[in-house]
Amino acid sequence: MSGDNLQQYVDRILFTEEEIQRRVAEIGKQITADYANRNADLLVIGILKGASVFMADLLKHIDLDVEIDFMSVSSYGAGTVSSGDVRIIKDLEQPIMGKDVLIVEDIVDTGYTLKYLVENLLARGAHSVKIACMLDKAERRVTEIQGDYVGFPIPDEYVIGYGMDFNQKLRNLPFIGTLNPIYYRQ
Repeated sequence: MSGDNLQQYVDRILFTEEEIQRRVAEIGKQITADYANRNADLLVIGILKGASVFMADLLKHIDLDVEIDFMSVSSYGAGTVSSGDVRIIKDLEQPIMGKDVLIVEDIVDTGYTLKYLVENLLARGAHSVKIACMLDKAERRVTEIQGDYVGFPIPDEYVIGYGMDFNQKLRNLPFIGTLNPIYYRQ
């Protein structure tokens, strides 16, 4: 991919940079309203690597004093389909006892990872756990988990950009698009 025209990887654009930024601002405003009068501290946890771009933008629109941390988890192993076996690769650096936790994720797909994370964080003593996701791919869901703050619902397609990757590349595209099928049907 080095030196290649990144546009060749894009089949079509689902959400423009402007649409994304408008929706992120709306979500940030809603989170601010929902947590404004809470007694617990708000800890925003970004799920690496995909949610990093969304989280950075979202934090700019949350008008509250928040703490941030990151986790890296995997339920895919070497494949492209979730195994349901979730592993924590990088854990939190602080205790969460009594805190309101907001998980920021790029996409909710099968739901295996988020279901595991919600249960795990509640078991560690979080006061509450909610989910903010940029994308919701509901037709692939196999667990009873939903995002509390959802950017956009999407069909079951391979998406890239705005933090989402293909072979660890294309995360830096400012829009969300679908990957040209020639790259993943080889």
